Amino acid sequence: MTTAHPATPIERVAGRAWTVRLTGYADRSATVACSNTACKMPARSKDLAALRRFAAQHAAAHAKAANPRPNAWCHCGSTGCEAHPDTRTQCAGAVTLILRHDPTVGRVWNVEEVCAACAPLLAHTTAVARAARPGRASAQPPAPAPAARPGVPGGFSSPAAGPEDRPAAPARRSRRAAQRPQRRSSGRQR
Repeated sequence: MTTAHPATPIERVAGRAWTVRLTGYADRSATVACSNTACKMPARSKDLAALRRFAAQHAAAHAKAANPRPNAWCHCGSTGCEAHPDTRTQCAGAVTLILRHDPTVGRVWNVEEVCAACAPLLAHTTAVARAARPGRASAQPPAPAPAARPGVPGGFSSPAAGPEDRPAAPARRSRRAAQRPQRRSSGRQR
C-alpha cells in the first residue's frame, strides 16, 4: 500500500547574492561591475562620484526587483557565516533580503538572501524584504473579525450606550516622578 502526501515537500534552493563592485585604476578612472553578467554597466570613467551613485542605485534596483524566496538557504550560512565570525549562530527563521554596504570602504554593495538569525549579525546592512513562510497563507483561512460593538474605555462593552453617552476618558498622567532639583555639593563633608 502506498501513502500519498497531499503537499509535496518544498525543495530548498541556494540563497541568491548579487555583488556590485567599483574598481579603481592607476589613471584615476574606475569601472562598475555586477556579478549578474546580464546587467549593462557604464564605460570606464574618471567621474568617480557618478560611478559611485550608479553602483548604489544599481544595487538598490536589484534589491527592489528581487523577491526573497521562502525556500532559499541562507547565503551567509552557505559561506560558513564568514561575514560574522565573532558570533556563531544556527541559521533559522524567515528568509530576509538584505542590502549590505560599508560606507568606510565605499566600493562594494551586496544584495543577499539570508536567514533571520544571520541578518542582524551582519554589519552595515539594511533589511529590504522578508519572505512569507511557505504554506502558511493557504493552510489556514483568515480568522473572522469580531463584530464591532460600542465600547467603554477599559475594554467593557455596553450595548445600550452610544458614543454620545460615553463619559470622557480621564486625562493620562505620566508615571515618571516629578523631576526634583539636585543638590549641589559645596565641597564640605558632613
